[in-house]
This record gives sequence, C-alpha cells and structure tokens, in this order.
Amino acid sequence: MSSPGGTEHDTWPLWEVFVRASRGLSHLHAGSLHAPDAELALRNARDLYTRRNEGVSIWVVPSSEITTSDPDEKDAFFESPKGKRYRHASYYTEAEGVKHL
Repeated sequence: MSSPGGTEHDTWPLWEVFVRASRGLSHLHAGSLHAPDAELALRNARDLYTRRNEGVSIWVVPSSEITTSDPDEKDAFFESPKGKRYRHASYYTEAEGVKHL
C-alpha cells in the first residue's frame, strides 16, 4: 500500500549492493536500491548491477545495519597515535649495502 503523495518504494528498506568482479577480488560497492526483503534485493541487484556478466558474487546489506565512522571526526579517528611512528615506513632508515628494498 502506498502513502499519500508517495509510492510503496518509500517504505521499502534501502539496501547497499557489493559486487565481486571475479574470484580472488574484493567485493566493491556498486550502489543502492530499495527492496522489501533480502531475496528481492539480491534479484534486483543482479538485474541492475550485473547485466553484462560483470560479477561472480553479490552481497546485499540493509543500509540500517552498516555502522560508519563520522566524516567530521576523521582527523581524530584516523590520526596515528603519538609515539607509534614505527607504524610508518618513514621511521626506518635504509641500511647501507642492502639491495632490493
């Protein structure tokens, strides 16, 4: 049943679609779609995002189940902890006479 001024799609949950192009590769975010349930989301994702045999695997995830970091707090979230410079390659010096580094 649709709401006044809208469609039934307005009440369907939003799903995020991830497609793996071939075995051994990671799934990449392909887009989003609305669907009433996981099965229809998967079928619609196949039709929308793999029309030309682009993928070997599809994941659909309810958008409401994804937890994200806050882009406004990116500096604090991704900043390297003080005193742990060793985590960065710039900390190390190249030894003399060592080849193929």
